[in-house]
Amino acid sequence: MINDIISDSLTRIRNAGMRKLETTKLLHSKVVEALVGIFQAKGYIESFNVIEEDKKKFINVVLKYDEKGKSVINELKRISKPGRRVYKGKDEIKCFKNGYGTIVVSTSHGVLANDEAYKAGVGGEILCTIW
Repeated sequence: MINDIISDSLTRIRNAGMRKLETTKLLHSKVVEALVGIFQAKGYIESFNVIEEDKKKFINVVLKYDEKGKSVINELKRISKPGRRVYKGKDEIKCFKNGYGTIVVSTSHGVLANDEAYKAGVGGEILCTIW
């Protein structure tokens, strides 16, 4: 049994990128679906879709590579973990990697990217960072 489905999903994406795989399959949850939705909106992955196999849901993620065949994702890091939660206010999540990276935040308005959370004026739990 997996304790942290978010860490598992990030590790699967990271490993698939290192192996230059075209797609990877993640376990489904609403948080993971929102997470990959942000990744797609920010241009870190090509696309994703939810599939159902044997009454279980999965998320099929199509990875994105540049013209040289290198993964678009340089670093994918889990920040808040089940053993140590990390919370930040709206002013602390304004910018990451001078605007080249994205912080994914779980807020009272849902799972948002750092720029959207700053515009909404909310802080929350820092799920992960990507650049």
